[in-house]
Amino acid sequence: MHFHVVLTVVMISVLTASSARAAPPARIAEHRSGYDYYAIGDTAAPRPAPVQPGFMLNGGGEWLHSSWTWFAERAGHGHLVILRASGDDELQRELYLDVGGFASAQTLVFHGRDAAQDPAVLDIVRHADAIFFGGGDQSRYVRWWKGMPLADLLNEHVKAGKPIGGTSAGLAILGEYVYGSMSGVSLVSRNAMAAPGGADVTLVRDFLHLPFLDHVITDTHFAKRDRFGRLITFIARLMVEEKDTRITGIGVDEDTSLCIDGNGIGRVFTLHQGFAWLLRPLHGPTDYSPDKPLHFEGVPLVAAGPDSRIDLKQFVVDNPAFAFTVVVKDGRLLGNERTPSARLERVPRWSLAVHGGAGVIDKGDLTPAKEASLRAGISAALEAGSKVLREGGGAVDAVEAAVKVLEDDPQFNAGRGAVFSAAGRNELDSSIMDGRTLNAGAVAGITRTRNPISLARAVMERSPHVMLAGEGADEFSREQGLPQVQPVWYRTPERWKQYLEWRASPEGRAATKPRKHAQRQDRTHLYGTVGAVALDVNGHLAAGTSTGGLTGKRWGRVGDSPVIGAGTFAEDDLVAVSATGTGEFFLRSSAARQVRDRMEWQKDSLQDALDDTIEDIEIMGGDGALMGMADDGEVAFSMNSLGMYRGAVSSTKPLRTAIYAQDSVEP
Repeated sequence: MHFHVVLTVVMISVLTASSARAAPPARIAEHRSGYDYYAIGDTAAPRPAPVQPGFMLNGGGEWLHSSWTWFAERAGHGHLVILRASGDDELQRELYLDVGGFASAQTLVFHGRDAAQDPAVLDIVRHADAIFFGGGDQSRYVRWWKGMPLADLLNEHVKAGKPIGGTSAGLAILGEYVYGSMSGVSLVSRNAMAAPGGADVTLVRDFLHLPFLDHVITDTHFAKRDRFGRLITFIARLMVEEKDTRITGIGVDEDTSLCIDGNGIGRVFTLHQGFAWLLRPLHGPTDYSPDKPLHFEGVPLVAAGPDSRIDLKQFVVDNPAFAFTVVVKDGRLLGNERTPSARLERVPRWSLAVHGGAGVIDKGDLTPAKEASLRAGISAALEAGSKVLREGGGAVDAVEAAVKVLEDDPQFNAGRGAVFSAAGRNELDSSIMDGRTLNAGAVAGITRTRNPISLARAVMERSPHVMLAGEGADEFSREQGLPQVQPVWYRTPERWKQYLEWRASPEGRAATKPRKHAQRQDRTHLYGTVGAVALDVNGHLAAGTSTGGLTGKRWGRVGDSPVIGAGTFAEDDLVAVSATGTGEFFLRSSAARQVRDRMEWQKDSLQDALDDTIEDIEIMGGDGALMGMADDGEVAFSMNSLGMYRGAVSSTKPLRTAIYAQDSVEP
């Protein structure tokens, strides 16, 4: 056996009751040629009980101890082997130490195709009592394993009556047919239904062969990511190409497992009211052309919950949670309100909110004329973004449109009107995130692009990266043909005056810490950042943030605004967030992502999640504000400053603006 580096680590762990042992187990980590190997437990121990056939289909998300207990029993409480193409041994340690039930757990992390024929790898897989495929990128599994000795061994494992399972990408490869994601694009339902024969609809045959999953194609993260339409598209295309109306789809929700025993009877385990979905039309599409929108009448969807049983010999559900029929017409999914896309077809709505930064804003700080001018600036941004949404445009388009208006408005610290660094330069930061795909783009320290938010979007859509900075970002901007300006374009008399005052101050002369620099800023623009969050009529969220930073900042200082998860975050079905405040504290608290996690894991309301995150920042010594939008378009703000320039508008509520902390944007 040849390998480059071997590293053995002994990990001291706290043993749980379910995995009580005389001494902490040894954790082995070996970085071999073409793959990494990890192990925990006694890999030579005899298996305590016989193995039984079984298949565990996990929809992604959290690990369910109940389904893993079922899987361990199927493995005879023997030896688990986890196969993946990225990551490390985090899963095996959690399973062995927290869930228990396995004599040992081993993980093989593949780095290429050669490992799928490595004798050591094949020997480990051959002796596995249970095999589980991790998440990640299923195209790697297809490219690296299909047609290799490993694939043959996996099929032999199943024939021997041993259990096998997978999550997310690992579930996607378990059916007779596989959505391979070979184009590198994560296909969304809308695009699949628009062109069922498109280059991104990559379907793979003849990979793995599992009993009861003949004629089946699977999908994961099902309801949360609205994958009804794309699974129906897969079924339609396979029916036409295979000339087989028995093609069946099985979708599994996040935080949910479908566990199938050796008799083909499946039961559902779930943490958050998830389902396993059975789609079996038994008739072909009404009208199918590879490059035209799909038309498919009468597609039945049956949802199986914890009290249901799925007979995969007959593909029937006993005691379903519910069932209904949908139609795909002109590439659009129509039907019961339980499908996200169908619900949105029935009740189109959109929502937009923007902010222009937070600060120490008492009533009386602003003249009536200045207040009116600031409200007009917020209103102009809302008008620009809402025009996009009213016309059916996307959330990302609306966010960009709204932020560009604020960047062009010299009243706000972003784009034109940005503050000056210690060197007397305007150094601009921005970020944007698409909640539909979780793609994001960001720039820091740019000096020539008229609208930094547009450059952040270009990074997201036209580069393989998330963040570009400094001269490289400026060069990328020029290459992309974005509007360029001379540095003097950003300069305004008010900002230059603030800079000169700072430079003449003791803080400026001593070039002290950035927080002290803020003392010389206009108190009514203490945290000068702009941002927008949007929900479009297709139910997609987006967020964007842009800033000139702090007056007198030094050494290429970058705050939270261009950092995804700190100043900006968006995820469909959850929340979109834009932040403004003392960036160092928002960075340390992962503020925008923290809001998302509070809503997902603690089930906090939007307002509670914003308030509790701001409280955490305040405890650390930070100040500022957060703006958020929930998946239904609800808008909320939270601040520990006295004011925030802000506003909102939606398909059901008129445009409204606010400045002072006690003001509301509700009509």
